[in-house]
Amino acid sequence: MMGANDILAIVLAYLLGAIPFGYLIAKRARGGDIRATGSGSIGATNVMRSVGRSAGVATLLLDVAKGFAAVVVARQLSHGDLWSRTVIIAAFAAIVGHVFPVFLGFRGGKGVATGVGVFLAIAPWAVLSVLVLWAITVAIWRYVSLGSVLGTAAFPLCAYLLYRPPLEFTLGMIAGATLIVLKHWSNIGRLVAGTERRLTLSRGSKS
Repeated sequence: MMGANDILAIVLAYLLGAIPFGYLIAKRARGGDIRATGSGSIGATNVMRSVGRSAGVATLLLDVAKGFAAVVVARQLSHGDLWSRTVIIAAFAAIVGHVFPVFLGFRGGKGVATGVGVFLAIAPWAVLSVLVLWAITVAIWRYVSLGSVLGTAAFPLCAYLLYRPPLEFTLGMIAGATLIVLKHWSNIGRLVAGTERRLTLSRGSKS
């Protein structure tokens, strides 16, 4: 049964995940709602394309940081036990917070960067493995979404093979990865249709 600390950890993880850094950075740089531009996401890729490279990088780093922080806080509140039920629920809650942020009417991003932060705190070597897969995919085909989907889908398996976590923890990682992949459903449709936008190396707008 969960105690007060466990519930606090999960709530804090969701609220950390729900901080809409991409929205705030884009609003400060350009004004307006980033969700009305490009893909409609508050994530780093859309911010980079719509506002500029530095804004996109800042969004990426902050989204990763909030996911990482959510797991660290949850682990501290669950007495340092990384493989506790509280930690995996809080990890999932942080991703949910980014995807469905209470501060933006539950319309947020796709959860990739926040997921990277969450998973980095849980299974760093597995994250390194999928980042290599992501980089190779994007370098060859220049589709950020394809790299994100493949890397996210591969993460639970990599984490299981490298760390052998408890079953409920593995199921929690699968749930988080599934949510992120489902948020890319429209991207998957465009990839199949051949209309997905490729990553360009142009500098774009200044932030």
